[in-house]
Amino acid sequence: MSLHLPFAKLSHWQQIAFSAALLERMLPNYQMFSEASDFGDAKVLRNQLDIIWQWLANRNTVKINIDAQLLKLEPQTPDPEAFDSFGVFPALDACMALTALWQLMQSKAPKKSKPADIDIDDIKSISRLSFNSVSYYVELLLLDELYEAKAVDDTEEIIISEAQMNEHPLIQWEKDTQNELFDFLKFAAEDKKSCSLAKNMSLSEGLSSLGIEIG
Repeated sequence: MSLHLPFAKLSHWQQIAFSAALLERMLPNYQMFSEASDFGDAKVLRNQLDIIWQWLANRNTVKINIDAQLLKLEPQTPDPEAFDSFGVFPALDACMALTALWQLMQSKAPKKSKPADIDIDDIKSISRLSFNSVSYYVELLLLDELYEAKAVDDTEEIIISEAQMNEHPLIQWEKDTQNELFDFLKFAAEDKKSCSLAKNMSLSEGLSSLGIEIG
């Protein structure tokens, strides 16, 4: 399962705004893992995303040392082999998505370029990381439901169908969110107001992408 949005239709600025909005839904997942495992500092990621929003709102005046930001992010990135909790995976996805977003910002849009001329690998990666965090979590939820209902035993190999995954509210919400952000930003002006609207769209439910309440 994956999303295939036509990201080539977005400008460089619109791609960054789309990615920042998705990260708003991913950061609380990192914060929960960080607090539970006593690893990393969620404030570093929060501060970096705030800097990106500031750049989006005032790109002519805000200057960023992206290499320095990437160096700050590196020690906050968890190694999944060092933890035995599920939470490490969405936390890692958030760090990888933020890394890809800095790389997207680093790849300057060619002057007088059309959206189709801009490399879309980074934004595709961010979209996929956001979606994969949700799909992996939903798969675990569905497996737990089957075991709790005693519909299967521990020795059975369980295969969750794509239809079961697609019907889950969190999967539907993730797809709807990405589609709505894309449709909005495709025609949005590249200004502070559009930043605010995109951010509000991603946070409108007050929940992270995994349904965690945002404090």
